[in-house]
Amino acid sequence: MTGIRRFFARNWSILAVIAAWQAWVTIAELNSIVLPGPLPVARDIATNPGLYLANAAQTLAVSASGLVIGFALGILVAVLAWCSRLLSGMLTPIGLIFSSIPIVALIPILARILGYDISTVVAIVAVSAFFPTFVFAGAGLNDLPRGAPDLFAVFGASRIQRFYRLVLPSAVPNMMIALRLIVPESVLAAILAEFLMGRSGLGFLFREATGRFAMERALGTSLVAAVTAIICFFLAQRAERAVKARWS
Repeated sequence: MTGIRRFFARNWSILAVIAAWQAWVTIAELNSIVLPGPLPVARDIATNPGLYLANAAQTLAVSASGLVIGFALGILVAVLAWCSRLLSGMLTPIGLIFSSIPIVALIPILARILGYDISTVVAIVAVSAFFPTFVFAGAGLNDLPRGAPDLFAVFGASRIQRFYRLVLPSAVPNMMIALRLIVPESVLAAILAEFLMGRSGLGFLFREATGRFAMERALGTSLVAAVTAIICFFLAQRAERAVKARWS
């Protein structure tokens, strides 16, 4: 009984949304093409787990590949900007501008340049991960503990020693913040790119379902996509906390 109470206490908001959803469908007598109830959606997921898992795995693989590329390039370019004031003056404004542009506006441009295949989807995810990483990593590289640069100067540390022993460790918490933010964003960017130009993945599955008015499949895909992004966010959050605890 205690376990049931704990379950309802933790998940009452989700259960309330599901109940309101079912009540709306029933009271308004909505056709399943307009909005199916939660039971048909759950039934479609339960009867086609392989379909959902295969497409979710495809989306996760694409988003992970793009995330790694974008995260690594963001840190690399931030380090280059730290090394050169000229590069910093050139790259920082560009990074700030592009980080404010919605990824949906960049997808058609990248598709025209790179083509319409899975490598372009990976590139889109990489771009969505690159600019936030560059901005946060750059801020971390320049946010040093008070008095630490003077201490390193007194001990005669070289620029390379200062970078590896002071600057880079000080930037790690900011890098982990960037990772936490871009992980769910990378999943959603992959889904959006798959929806617009993909041939597999959750985005393609959603497009295919809406094209033939299979709303149970479309809503099931949306639910799986949301759960996937949320799980990825919490995993990134746990990684951030672990790294911050280690660094502090």
